[in-house]
Amino acid sequence: MTTAQAHAPLFSPEYYRDPYATLGWLREHDPVHEFRFPVGDVRMWIVTRYDDVRALLADPRFSSESGTWANEEFIAAGLTTGAGSILEKAITVVDPPAHTRLRRLAMSAFTPRRVADWRDTVSRTVDATLEQCAARGTFDVMDDYAGVVSSGVMGEILGFRIDRHKELVEALAQAFPSDPALMDQVPAGFGRICSYAADLVADKRHRPGADLTSVLVQAREDEDRLSEDELVAMVAAMILAGSDTIRAFVGNAVLALLDHPDQARLLAADPGLGAGAIEELLRYDGALSAGLFRITTEDVELAGTVLPAGSPVIAALLAANRDPARFTDPDRVDITRPDNRHLGLGHGLHNCLGAALARMEGDIAVGGLFRRFPHLELAMDRKEIGYIENWAMRRIVRLPVRAAAGT
Repeated sequence: MTTAQAHAPLFSPEYYRDPYATLGWLREHDPVHEFRFPVGDVRMWIVTRYDDVRALLADPRFSSESGTWANEEFIAAGLTTGAGSILEKAITVVDPPAHTRLRRLAMSAFTPRRVADWRDTVSRTVDATLEQCAARGTFDVMDDYAGVVSSGVMGEILGFRIDRHKELVEALAQAFPSDPALMDQVPAGFGRICSYAADLVADKRHRPGADLTSVLVQAREDEDRLSEDELVAMVAAMILAGSDTIRAFVGNAVLALLDHPDQARLLAADPGLGAGAIEELLRYDGALSAGLFRITTEDVELAGTVLPAGSPVIAALLAANRDPARFTDPDRVDITRPDNRHLGLGHGLHNCLGAALARMEGDIAVGGLFRRFPHLELAMDRKEIGYIENWAMRRIVRLPVRAAAGT
């Protein structure tokens, strides 16, 4: 970054620890900021104001199909989402009409009744994991709680075979490493997840059950069905979104409540505040730092800046959700905040497919933790908390806590 000298450069180790000072400066002084992305030294822009980010996410001139619309510099740097893998067909990276068709078929599986049935799955998993944590006394929210809950819930919902569960957890760790020195292993991690998704789809095609993968295999509208590649891509995308993203959000939410003990006490005392608390925690420090790359399909003017056709653009969700022009006192957690239309789960066509499940899982996991351990306290120096170095996801590396006296 050339203009925000007082703040951490974009995507530096300092930025990952605390992005909000930098994003706040950009939001006020340079809301459509041009910079060089560190991978490939690619020219791109980051958008930080709430209204601009919301407009970008809803504007069809900003495409999710980076392989189709991106300029040569971007493609040469290997930044195309899902390049060379089955994930190129994932619902998250295609535009209409393909996106419209995929989402229509996928949403046939996310019925209100099925989502309600998943509540029992989440509750059982959370209760069992809380007992394990209670037996430890001191435990890591990331590995011992959030990671166990998110992978366990997604495993049961999608129908994972128990004997391959450990393998999948290892693949997720490889795809989303905590150590930046392991970034060269990321493609192999994604490849393993895609391979597992293909095996899972093949298994459910021959031995269907009541799980979501089986439902997607059978999903149809008139004579239209998901192709094999589309099925594998969708299941792989759900594994990625439903496991590590939920893990990241639960960790961020727990830390936010530890930093705001009055709000933690309020939530523990009144489970009815859970839904509003999850919206506020998604706004305050969600798992998604930014949306996936969007590419301009033509020259576009945004907030007075002209973006040439083929330009990669990043929608900074963290910045938008702390915009004081949209939210009063945005740097404070208030689980009773009214009119909380945040962008933590995206906006427009590509808003989160599993948003209802994510909200429900967050409500049960976060609220359940503070009700089980009302005196929960951090078991490390607050200043030593670190985050993975990933531009699109905000996830704590480790968050040790103890069930303090009185729990």
